[in-house]
Amino acid sequence: MATSPRTNLLQQTLADGDVALGVLENAYDPTLVEFYGELGLDFVWIDLEHAGPSPFDGDRLEELTRAANVTGTELLVRLPEPDPGMVRKTLDAGVRSLFVSRIESADEVRRAIEASRFEYDGEPGKRGFASPRASRWGTTDDYAGTEDDEIVVGVTIENPTAIDDIEEILEVPGLGFVFAGPLDLAVSLGHPGEPTHDEVEERIEEIREAALEAEVPLGGLGFGMDDVNEKAESGYQILNLGSTTGALGGAVRSWLNEYGGS
Repeated sequence: MATSPRTNLLQQTLADGDVALGVLENAYDPTLVEFYGELGLDFVWIDLEHAGPSPFDGDRLEELTRAANVTGTELLVRLPEPDPGMVRKTLDAGVRSLFVSRIESADEVRRAIEASRFEYDGEPGKRGFASPRASRWGTTDDYAGTEDDEIVVGVTIENPTAIDDIEEILEVPGLGFVFAGPLDLAVSLGHPGEPTHDEVEERIEEIREAALEAEVPLGGLGFGMDDVNEKAESGYQILNLGSTTGALGGAVRSWLNEYGGS
């Protein structure tokens, strides 16, 4: 018996004009992914650029994606570079939402998105056809006809070259969102560790204004809940609230600070 394709809830949230809230799960633990879903987060961010398993480790990706599916949250996977083979492998493991780092041009964006589609911009896409977890091992009804509709591919804008090409990037067909990356942008501008430097904030504002003008959803980091609320009001639709280690560190430090023993 054929099964129905799974709806991408993050995609629905963006299409409805709502804000999706999530957490960076930097322990890469399926139990924590499931727990975050139970807590009601819209997505759980898995960053494969700076740490974690290899982006080609399909077994690990399946475990993490399965944990997200159980509680109805979406796994949002960041890939370290616009490698079409990496995009295909990630999607075949069952991931529906991903974004790609180290983008510098609209051509790179187009290649990454083209790799995620069976049909792209009126032409054949570059997604390989097989029977992986994404198709429920060949049991999904009309897999080729429905898969493209449920995939969200975004890109991180984190260097001056990409910002200079932002209008062309935002015009690439099928672009799901852009994610403004202040930490790596600060490095590329010569201000490492200073995401609130004036020059960094000016360039981030360029990204924000261009994304809103092009009506492409915008994602970013929240530096405290005041900043999250301000960014939500200013047009951001994907906001990361913090990380597993950050939340645990804050809780443990508060316990130690309140300890009354000697």
